[in-house]
Amino acid sequence: MNMHAKHSADATTVEEGLAIQEEQAKYDDNFATETAMANTLLTPRFYTTDFDELDAINVDGIRAEWDELIAQMEADPNKGHFKKNEDWDHVDWENMEPQLKKEFIDFLISSCTAEFSGCVLYKEMKRRGNNKDITQLFQLMARDEARHAGFINDALREAGLRVNLGFLTQSKKYTYFRPKFIYYATYLSEKIGYARYITIFRHLQANPEHRFHPIFKWFEEWCNDEFSHGEAFALLMKTDPKLTQGKNVLWIKFFLTAVYATMYVRDHQRPAFHKALGVDPDWYAHEVFTKTSKLSEQIFPITLDIEHPRWQPTLEKLQRANVQIAEGKTQGGLGGKIKEWTGAAKAATCFLSLYTIPARKHQVPSNTRLVPAY
Repeated sequence: MNMHAKHSADATTVEEGLAIQEEQAKYDDNFATETAMANTLLTPRFYTTDFDELDAINVDGIRAEWDELIAQMEADPNKGHFKKNEDWDHVDWENMEPQLKKEFIDFLISSCTAEFSGCVLYKEMKRRGNNKDITQLFQLMARDEARHAGFINDALREAGLRVNLGFLTQSKKYTYFRPKFIYYATYLSEKIGYARYITIFRHLQANPEHRFHPIFKWFEEWCNDEFSHGEAFALLMKTDPKLTQGKNVLWIKFFLTAVYATMYVRDHQRPAFHKALGVDPDWYAHEVFTKTSKLSEQIFPITLDIEHPRWQPTLEKLQRANVQIAEGKTQGGLGGKIKEWTGAAKAATCFLSLYTIPARKHQVPSNTRLVPAY
């Protein structure tokens, strides 16, 4: 371990990165940590799984692709990248438009929680496993996610906030997923994360006047980490062809629909954030869905038909149902409960409508590996 590292960006292991952040725990803020602790359908969750099943994975059948990816990650091209430098502009948090400030802080806390969720899961696999191939991969991914979470916390600290990551590890509720569901959900999370970050990065390259915070300058290298992690889960699924065949294709479709729908609804909760970026949320969603669908063709035999005439109107109905649910919770009482239940029923109907749109089928390529191209 490099005991001389002073910043999580320079840490070479997840343990070192987390230890540095523990030293900074005196800056923690209750609001940020309580927000990160929330468990709803739209907030990032912490996951646990059958680690023995993960430990039994044999990558010999994909050895060439596997070794190439591991070598790329071990080279650690982003070491030292995730920290402030001369490109970090001053942020006037005091005079930021109040609704934008609220939504941007929510975005940062949600992003920090999502990154740290991956770190916790990957670190646990590294700790429990004996399979050198698998533990090495998860150690490398946990290292990256710890850096990302630490960097977001640095940005939050300027606003007087900080998520207590150690407290989250001990106190946030964990959701159990079977390994195959971890593969589907995490693969999509990493690939859609890449698509989201690179879309924002390219947009702000062309329209720098909308870059209202310097953290967006770091999105290109950041999304390349997300891309590599998605590649890793694609290879894990490739070790067992049954994971992407037969009835499991229905599960793939379920996770595709759930991830896309959740992103759409969550992003439409931040109108001031997207207005400041100069981004229409509907355009942004379609761009991200298009990129993610193209990327996921590397391992999934289907993609969602996001051009289907029922797709966009149903997403809009789902968003309105989510607003109704939130209004019911705020209203309280019997009337509020009825409004909330009615909204939930509408949301379930919308999800079913999205799920039953016929998927597009394609032949999965024999070579799984991709390189960032957007």
